Formats: sequence, C-alpha cells, structure tokens
Amino acid sequence: MPSNDLLNRFIFDDCDIRGELVTLGESYREILNHNVYPPAIQKLLGEFLAAVGLLSSTLKFDGVIILQARGEGAISTIMAECNHHNNIRGIVRLRDDVELTDTLAQSGTMQELLGKGVLVITIEPKRTENFGGKLERYQGVVPLEKETLAGCLEDYFQQSEQLATRLWFAADTEHASGFLIQALPQQLKTNADENRNHWETIETLADTITPEELLGLDHEQILYRLFHEQPVRVFEPTHVQFACSCSRERSESALLALGKVEVEALLIEKGTIDIDCQFCNKHYHFSPSDVRVLLGGKTLH
Repeated sequence: MPSNDLLNRFIFDDCDIRGELVTLGESYREILNHNVYPPAIQKLLGEFLAAVGLLSSTLKFDGVIILQARGEGAISTIMAECNHHNNIRGIVRLRDDVELTDTLAQSGTMQELLGKGVLVITIEPKRTENFGGKLERYQGVVPLEKETLAGCLEDYFQQSEQLATRLWFAADTEHASGFLIQALPQQLKTNADENRNHWETIETLADTITPEELLGLDHEQILYRLFHEQPVRVFEPTHVQFACSCSRERSESALLALGKVEVEALLIEKGTIDIDCQFCNKHYHFSPSDVRVLLGGKTLH
C-alpha cells in the first residue's frame, strides 16, 4: 500500500546527496473533490501538488511556497502552494478563448495544456513581529521549455542553486507522488571525481523508479527497492494535509484593498457582496450592514 499524505526526507551517509519522497492521498482527493477536472488536468495538478510538497522543505520559517505556471494554452494558470505547517492546496484556471479538446482533456502533456509560458516559484514569508518584517520575498522564474514539470524544475535548481537535482512525479485518481534526489555542497567528500561517481550511481538507481511503484508502494519499500545496498538514513516522516487559508477576515481585507469607491460601486450594482473561495468553495456573504461596518461608516447604498 502507498504511504498516505507523508513526506519523508533521507540522506546518504557516505556521500553528499539528499532525497525526499512525498505521497498525497486524502489531501489530494479532497482537493479534487472541490473542483472537477478532466483526467490530464487532474494528473498535472497532482504533479504540481507533489512538487510543492517536496519544495516545502526549503521553508525554514513560517511562510508559504507557491508553484505556479502561466501559459497561453487551454490552461491559463495552474497553482499549488504549501506552507510551513505542510498544509497544501491547489487550483487550475482554464482559458475561455482556447478550446480544450477531448484529446487534450484526456491525455494532454504539460506543454500541450499550457503552451508557451513560464514556471514561477515564490517563497513568501509570513510577516511577524519575531522577524521584524525583514524577511524578503523570493521569486524564481524559468521558461516552460521542457516537456515535463520535472524537467522544468531540474532547470530551475541548476540555474538558481547550481545543484544537480533529479525529480520524478506520478499521479492518478487516488494518489499523487513525488521523488527527489539532490547533490549537496561538498562536505563529506572533497574529491570531485568521487562525488561525481557517487552521484551517477545514485541517479542511475533512482532512475529505475516507475510511476506504478511511486503510486503503489510505501516509502520504506521504495527506498529499499532502490537503495538497499546504500547507507541511507531516513528521518521521521512529516504529515501533509489539505487546508485552505481563506477566511472571512481575509475576504474583508480583500474588500478593503479594493477601496471604498469600488466596494460601494459593487454594493450598488449587486445589492450585496459575495466572495467565493476557488480553492475550497467556501462562500462569504456581506450584507449592506456588513459593508457599512467594514468601511467604518455610511455607504452609498
């Protein structure tokens, strides 16, 4: 049986290489239940969710990491995010002026679905008094030049961190899984040739993983099957879960950010203001009196 909503980190004791395995089960299915997608788009969203689960290990503070692709194809935007507490969510937006054919919906690749576009990785720290508001927002951008999400992310790591990195993803209707190995800055081994040999060995072994194994085996079985002759140290797993960060307070903040004139115009046009969360489908209703209290006085309505 596959692992369920778990992220496992591991390192090799005799060389400077680390790895991660993530498998999403209940959290993935809950995300799919909120929005119905055709098979190819569902699979791609699963890969993005698994990827952002792996990337969450870069968060060393309270914040969120966002993986987003924007393109000119049938998918205008696909986005997955994970915060420091390993809460994930994701969504896909389709373009109205581009036809999603049956072939694309059933078996389209990432490049076919998104077309020409970019992949954006954003690390957004939560502003708290403990950090004095000094943590910087980071954003990396790579073009969607490779056929797969794994290939694009490997380019990102090579360009931004100059670290050899390999990734594998798999998703079906029940689970989404991701697997990463990455060379670390030289510490244990100072000989470049020796490090290169270790990397080639680990990469060759890892590259034998199949989508069926990623989706059907638990993490312990996968690591034993790939690296039973290697000294692998596996850390305690981290639980991953679906959780949406929407709230009435955030909806109020969004209305305040629009400005009083815009909010009053909406109220005059609609009679009330309703905000729906596209991630979890929660509904937030604001009556004229709610808006009046929010704006701190009378409105035009």
